[in-house]
Amino acid sequence: MERNASDVDVEVEMELCNLLLSLRPIKQENLIRDDNKLILLASLSDSLEYVADSIERAWECIYPVGENGKQKGHHHSRTSSVPSRNLASFADEYRKLAIDCLKVLRVEMQLETIFHMQEMTSREYLDDQDAEEPDDFIISLTAQITRRDEEMAPFVAGVKRNYIFGGICSIAANAFMKALADMKSINLFGVQQICRNSIALEQALAAIPSIDSETVQQRLDRVRTYYELLNMPFEALLAFITEHENLFTATEYTNLLKVQVPGREIPADARDRLSEILSHR
Repeated sequence: MERNASDVDVEVEMELCNLLLSLRPIKQENLIRDDNKLILLASLSDSLEYVADSIERAWECIYPVGENGKQKGHHHSRTSSVPSRNLASFADEYRKLAIDCLKVLRVEMQLETIFHMQEMTSREYLDDQDAEEPDDFIISLTAQITRRDEEMAPFVAGVKRNYIFGGICSIAANAFMKALADMKSINLFGVQQICRNSIALEQALAAIPSIDSETVQQRLDRVRTYYELLNMPFEALLAFITEHENLFTATEYTNLLKVQVPGREIPADARDRLSEILSHR
């Protein structure tokens, strides 16, 4: 069966997410921590794009296109074709460099997200009361996202800002999901705290005008649904999995049973029963 382009894009994005997450732990010295350098990259991309557009406009003035789609005044002489080819290649090179700057900014924001969220692995989610505020690493990450978006806005158009910051959500959602595998235990307040963290991140991303807020909400809603399953008694969890066996992967469902939740009893044959349900996929 043929796959459409969007399916391929999702697969490529997932592979890239897994590749970047495999680089953990990310060290601070591996990141561009200076906001001014990132703003310079955004400004450089804008300038390169402007130069490329200017070269193309100059080319069109020298060799205007007629009604028949052919360039006027272009008599196929070697002397006239060489400058035009050079102008075209210069414009292409400048445009490619402008795109490379955007790629660096996108990957940098993804790595920054991993850098902040890797703190989940060293955090114990066994609080004895509701914290009421997101974790410090989420507060730091969301503040950084908001600040950098505002500082880059004068140099980067909306669709390009969407590209720069659009990779954060998938990385964060994956980091949230994978974090459970590294946890030994979590309680009700811990689940609430992780859900609060995801809401804070969602709000920060949705505040960026160019971001697809609906997609952000869907991805982080999935995270919240996943962690809220930890609040269910075992039999209720099995019933949910039976009805939604394709909502999460087999590994993700198995991790729900591995982590210890105070007050939740897991029978000895829990994994066998889960395997039986998932075998019918």
